[in-house]
Amino acid sequence: MLASGMLLVVVLACLAVLVLMSVWRQRKLLGKLPPGPTPLPFLGNYLQLNKEQMYNSLMKVRQGVVFSNGECAKQMRRFSITTLRDFGVGKRGIEERIQEEAGFLIQALQDTRGTFIDPTFYLSRTVSNVISSIVFGDRFDYEDKEFLSLLRMMLSSFQFTATFTGQLFEMFHSIMKHLPGPQQQAFKELKGLEDFITKKVEQNQRTLDPNSPRDFIDSFLIRMLEEKENPNMEFHMKNLVLTTLNLFFAGTETVSTTLRYGFLMLMKHPDVGAKVHEEIDRVIGKNRQPKFEDRANMPYTEAVIHEIQRFADLIPMGLARRVTKDTKFREFLLPKGTEVFPMLGTVLKDPKFFSNPRDFNPHHFLDDNGRFKKNDAFVPFSLGKRYCFGEGLAKMELFLFLTTIMQNFRFKSAQAAQDIDVSPKIVGFTTIPPTYTISFLPR
Repeated sequence: MLASGMLLVVVLACLAVLVLMSVWRQRKLLGKLPPGPTPLPFLGNYLQLNKEQMYNSLMKVRQGVVFSNGECAKQMRRFSITTLRDFGVGKRGIEERIQEEAGFLIQALQDTRGTFIDPTFYLSRTVSNVISSIVFGDRFDYEDKEFLSLLRMMLSSFQFTATFTGQLFEMFHSIMKHLPGPQQQAFKELKGLEDFITKKVEQNQRTLDPNSPRDFIDSFLIRMLEEKENPNMEFHMKNLVLTTLNLFFAGTETVSTTLRYGFLMLMKHPDVGAKVHEEIDRVIGKNRQPKFEDRANMPYTEAVIHEIQRFADLIPMGLARRVTKDTKFREFLLPKGTEVFPMLGTVLKDPKFFSNPRDFNPHHFLDDNGRFKKNDAFVPFSLGKRYCFGEGLAKMELFLFLTTIMQNFRFKSAQAAQDIDVSPKIVGFTTIPPTYTISFLPR
């Protein structure tokens, strides 16, 4: 009894000290911090957030600006950009790879013979194979059971980040990983993905030729050998697995989810789809595959793709960053260590830049003469030094996959257009489109 009583006293004393330190720190910084509700120790403002409407809650709290941090992140980013370019990203080589994969997708959709299907894994298999050919040096067969298992784990993990528990896990990872709950399944799935990457790395190690890298993993392994004597080396096995996983994960889920939302919007707005079909027939025709250079002559299709990305608002809160030093932002102080979220959704739905931003309207990106117009508020890939370096690849994939599919198919919904609900299934750290079925009918 005495021991438990002493433990309780110690815990209460520690909590009291933390509260006093928090109050003292807040009083010291009073008037310097951005406006917002008073945070609690450990929990911050989390209790004031609506777990079902995380994005809207954070809009009320108003966090705001992002800065890059960490030497490791800088090195991994620089290496990844260079290596992706070495393997054709941004060049004709990757365009041919996308076109080839689009051909496999068209065949798979033809095999459905117009039945209603959930397009989720049809799209994710195709998109994933593009990044797989870069990081692993080869594509997967669409019926490969291990591949399908990986895609299910990625989709589940991606959707988990949009849930209440997923938001808690992101914010309090060090605590949540030890507690029971659905986060344990998410942790298990991420571990499964890491194990798969580790197995791939070990296969590459056994057959590595330092003079002839076959894929991203080989290039990283070669860099590890080159810097093995460097005491500050960031090129080690853990970073290889995590960087490869990040490329594989992001290169699969972001584009495939955007396309999935896009086809739902086109069924909801058949007039938009009809105009895209007309432009494809006029510019490309039906006897050759679309090329990325075609988009220069297809302003309406380009506007539709931009509007799909804007409306989908896939990562509405951006990616959390941490301030590396005390930083003055306007007249406010952001203390070192503050976690900030670049609220991309506020820009993508800003009425000053987009008339009726809650509506799906490709004319947000067209001028009065029907020419495509850029918009500075179009920031789905974020901004600054930490913008998404996969932007170029994503743009090429979105254009080539969408135009190739629409060149070959028209769509049919199980519902009348006016009855189709395009509201997102969940909006948290990510936006998850609703589940639906679609029929791909040959044109």
